[in-house]
Amino acid sequence: MTDGWKTRTKLVHDGIRRSQYGEMAEAIFLTQGFAYPTAEAAEARFVKAGEDEFIYARYGNPTTRMFEERIASLEGTEDAFATASGMAAVSGALTSMLRAGDHVVSSRALFGSCLYILEEVLTRFGVRVTFVDGADLDQWRAAVTPGTKAVFFESMSNPTLELVDIRSVSAIAHAAGALVIVDNVFATPVFSRAVEQGADVIVYSTTKHVDGQGRALGGVICGTRDFIRKTVEPYMKHTGGSMSPFTAWLHLNGMATLDLRCRAMADSAARIASALEGHSALSRVIYPGLSSHPQHQLAMSQMGSGGTLVSFDIASGKEAAFRFMNALKIAKISNNLGDAKTIATHPTTTTHQRLSQEQKDALGITPGLIRLSVGLEDADDLIADLMQALAASAG
Repeated sequence: MTDGWKTRTKLVHDGIRRSQYGEMAEAIFLTQGFAYPTAEAAEARFVKAGEDEFIYARYGNPTTRMFEERIASLEGTEDAFATASGMAAVSGALTSMLRAGDHVVSSRALFGSCLYILEEVLTRFGVRVTFVDGADLDQWRAAVTPGTKAVFFESMSNPTLELVDIRSVSAIAHAAGALVIVDNVFATPVFSRAVEQGADVIVYSTTKHVDGQGRALGGVICGTRDFIRKTVEPYMKHTGGSMSPFTAWLHLNGMATLDLRCRAMADSAARIASALEGHSALSRVIYPGLSSHPQHQLAMSQMGSGGTLVSFDIASGKEAAFRFMNALKIAKISNNLGDAKTIATHPTTTTHQRLSQEQKDALGITPGLIRLSVGLEDADDLIADLMQALAASAG
């Protein structure tokens, strides 16, 4: 029924489950358990629950199921499983399918917690992990072998906005029989075409653009029905990483404006990047929507947009970067992103603090690097705020 619907229509109407009362707003079912009419019905449901039959909120819930169906429809996958956070989605997607002795190839440009899962958790249980430069297809070709179980990467890396060619890496992985798992947070579900480009499993921290208001942690794993229900669901429901019904309800409400918000934020990000480019206080401005970005053409073909984040390097280093951040009047200092409010982050001392200096150097995470998540404020006001803060950064 929804196959012909456009994105904004899906974001408002898909996955609706109305009760007997015919409510217009999505209902929130704040219950951990469900009653059965008979003991025989309880037995039958535990053997095989039907499409609209639920057992326990950790296994599934009507509100959570609405959210899963809506985001799967948006992403173009058969199914989805909602998780308690973005990291629950990353760890669940990987851990649910891997065994001791399995081999994973990953890009090395990753969020610090993702690196922890790959470097510390998976290897602890006997999974072999090989890291490559995500933009170098030759490194992918050399690392992925017929024994590789999965490849994992951020489609746009945090915080230096380096892209991985989803279509090319997927072709390499599939030729070896490996599953392609993509962390697509920076691309957003609005600009994503990851399934069309070959990805098998897509994970999001829905804390970011999907919620979009800085209210609740959440995540989601999108993929085939077999992968979600036979691999992910058994693992997640027994290890406890499921999304709460209240969070699912908040995210459902956030999705109604997701397309509008992401496009407005990306438009402002493009204006901000253009205004910052060439500023004397900056050694570089990183935004895939700029023609100066080395992967500009890939960004346009893969996403059709430069996205909602801009990174830039204050040439004088950490002290100047701190002066800049402390001088901001509109943008807030935080480590979140994808919020309606513009957020400035200093990755080397916060989100990527645990990385060694060697790792930071390899990833281009310098003492002066600022990651700016552009919000919904007026772009002219944001540009004025950034310019006065850059002037203050000179000391």
